[in-house]
Amino acid sequence: MLDFFVYMTYYIYILYSKSIDRYYVGYSQNPWIRFEQHLSNTSDKYTGKAKDWDLKTIYSAENKSEVIRIERFIKKQKSRILIERMCQEDFIGTDNLAKLVRVPHMRGWFESKRRSG
Repeated sequence: MLDFFVYMTYYIYILYSKSIDRYYVGYSQNPWIRFEQHLSNTSDKYTGKAKDWDLKTIYSAENKSEVIRIERFIKKQKSRILIERMCQEDFIGTDNLAKLVRVPHMRGWFESKRRSG
């Protein structure tokens, strides 16, 4: 019998809208598709309020339960300061955010998609 393990990466991403001056924290297994959904969905209660979302940063986490736990932690803080710190290039997570790994090469992909779209 063959046993195999499929490793699925999950991501936490932070979006920012200048027009409403708000941040959005979300998670997805496929942030490329999710970002496009945010830009095209006008019925969403939160991200549907703006069309100028920009990706500020993206992190990977070990698995789905870990990424959900971290996303909930960030949202429960209700801290714009924390979110803005997480968007800085030199941010290093500690305690509850220690397992996050910044994914810098994906940010360039989102920016190029945004400019070409």
